[in-house]
Amino acid sequence: MTSEHREKLERGLALFDFDGTMIPWDTQILFADFVLKQEAVRRLYFPLFLGFLPFFGILGDEGMKRVFLSYLWKTEPTQLERWVKAFVAEWVPGKCYPELIERLEKHREAGHLTVLASASPEFYIAEVGRVLGFDLAFGTPVEVGEKMPLFPDLRNHKSGEKVRRLSEYLGQPESGIWASSHGYTDSSADLPMMDACEAGTTVNPSERLTEIAAERNWEVLRPQVPWRGKADKLRKMAGFMLGLG
Repeated sequence: MTSEHREKLERGLALFDFDGTMIPWDTQILFADFVLKQEAVRRLYFPLFLGFLPFFGILGDEGMKRVFLSYLWKTEPTQLERWVKAFVAEWVPGKCYPELIERLEKHREAGHLTVLASASPEFYIAEVGRVLGFDLAFGTPVEVGEKMPLFPDLRNHKSGEKVRRLSEYLGQPESGIWASSHGYTDSSADLPMMDACEAGTTVNPSERLTEIAAERNWEVLRPQVPWRGKADKLRKMAGFMLGLG
């Protein structure tokens, strides 16, 4: 850890999830939409992804994420970097919830260590963190190599994996909780991270997460979403997956 980060950590720690927390959408699907619009032929990945869906119970989140990334097959790192910069410029920060950007700014003004901890691929989460001004940004590390493999190796940065990786850099939290820390999430999958924080804020939480937030005295924010009901959200997400968003 750098001396600057250590000084900030002593003042406070702010941990932010990204998808659904700072931005309404699943950015993995948004990035796919962006790439498919650049190279329409990559839409051919979709039948492959659909073919693996029945095996979700075997492959799990991590395995299906590898399959989903097949649309980037044979992409060279320089091309991927160009797409990442253009995608982030288009979608961040203008599409983020203003309420969460404001919270981030307050933590920065207070001199806290700000960390973006997302399950989305780190190859674009690192750029998201840079553009939004986070001190640190962690996402799912994805094998790129000289060209992106069909099913790239990765370690899903989700649930307890976030705490494990954060602890590698920040140090293990004493008594399981980082001092003067505040976590932000929209998902029950982040409960390990939230439980390692002194305070928490949930963003448009599910019914279950709303109940947990009430039990643990976490704040609940409900910023406006860019869809009208579940059917409209599913329709828009399907369009993004096909590069038609």
